[in-house]
Amino acid sequence: MALILGIDPGSRRTGYGVVDVVGNRSRAVAFGTITTSHKEIPPRLGEIFAGIDQVVKEYGPAEVSIEKVFMARNADSALKLGQARGAAIAAVMQACVPVFEYSARQVKQAVVGKGGAEKNQVGEMVKYLLKLDQRPQEDAADALAIALCHAHMRLSLARMAGATSVRRGRVR
Repeated sequence: MALILGIDPGSRRTGYGVVDVVGNRSRAVAFGTITTSHKEIPPRLGEIFAGIDQVVKEYGPAEVSIEKVFMARNADSALKLGQARGAAIAAVMQACVPVFEYSARQVKQAVVGKGGAEKNQVGEMVKYLLKLDQRPQEDAADALAIALCHAHMRLSLARMAGATSVRRGRVR
């Protein structure tokens, strides 16, 4: 068993998803959204930090995956997104958990099979792959997709390294 925490950072809503991975099987353990309540960015970053810190303490993930910042047309939005990522990563690093980063295109490719997939396609595939009753809220679905992307990548890397199996989160 290996718990992977996926994080979809945002300055107003940060999605998180905890996935339990055993071999090539995955199941959702927990997912949700940290919604910030302040207008100013510093208190929002504090809320993101505290929320991710709580998730890490509660579930004790072995690894964390987070979406990379893409350069948008609006530099201010990209800066705020980068700050939200920083708050989330700082909370994770405080617990000494390794962090892996993936672009949105990599996540979509791993989960949907198409790097240019739409948000609703990602949500539907997350629902299908994790056998959920309903599609999670968009930010939580993205976070679960990021965790699934990492699960796929670590399994692929283990196979390429010549591992005979991946059990309980360990490469053999």
